[in-house]
Amino acid sequence: MSQQTEILQVAQQRSLDNRFPYSGALTPSEACAILQADPKALLVDVRTKAELELVGRVPSALNIEWAFYPGMVKNEQFAEQLLANVNKDLTVLFLCRTGGRSHNAAVLAEQLGYAQAYNILEGFEGEANALKQRTTINGWKHANLPWTN
Repeated sequence: MSQQTEILQVAQQRSLDNRFPYSGALTPSEACAILQADPKALLVDVRTKAELELVGRVPSALNIEWAFYPGMVKNEQFAEQLLANVNKDLTVLFLCRTGGRSHNAAVLAEQLGYAQAYNILEGFEGEANALKQRTTINGWKHANLPWTN
């Protein structure tokens, strides 16, 4: 059994354990391993353009905003944009700041017929510490995974 298969099985079990309606829930490190092992896997970053510019981005990720800055106004065309830009046969990994918007995007993707929709737990920045600082506890950046400004 390949490492990729093992990671996806763990992610699928996490999804079952938590009653998530999508295929699985990945840690950032697991998500990165899937992206490296599967050239057909796609990372969809659902953060705002402002977040990408201010905090950083994952190279080669596709950005489809779940909501718009300022005001976090819902992107009413999210489903349409996802369908237009992402093949339903791909393994699709959703990322946001902390895992909430990406959870919602994975739920919607599952409803739209994406057979392999995964949420990246912890998100890009992870949980906030007692001083309300991010990237110190968990998340993509904290795990020292590939990112750029």
